[in-house]
Amino acid sequence: MFKGKGDLVKFRCSVYEKKLLNIKAARSGLTLSEYIRRSLFEQEITERFTEEHIELYKMLIKYHNNFKSIGNMFKKRNPKLMEEVHALANDIKAHLKRFQP
Repeated sequence: MFKGKGDLVKFRCSVYEKKLLNIKAARSGLTLSEYIRRSLFEQEITERFTEEHIELYKMLIKYHNNFKSIGNMFKKRNPKLMEEVHALANDIKAHLKRFQP
């Protein structure tokens, strides 16, 4: 027996609204139906990253690691500079934690 979703619900929207729903569903990797269900029930919808976003994420990781290394090189000579560089690296890491692929 079929145990999937069997009931159909229809609603009207403008052409613009439909296009926007389709775009948002595609960005999140969901079907239009699943996207609307999750929106309706206020479930989490995660947008998938584009290749450009993934490259930027990887670049920020490299910057974070490089700044940490630079800060460690200044540890003995100039502790104040080391603290500033580590603070910058920590800021980058905080931004990275907000969006993880």
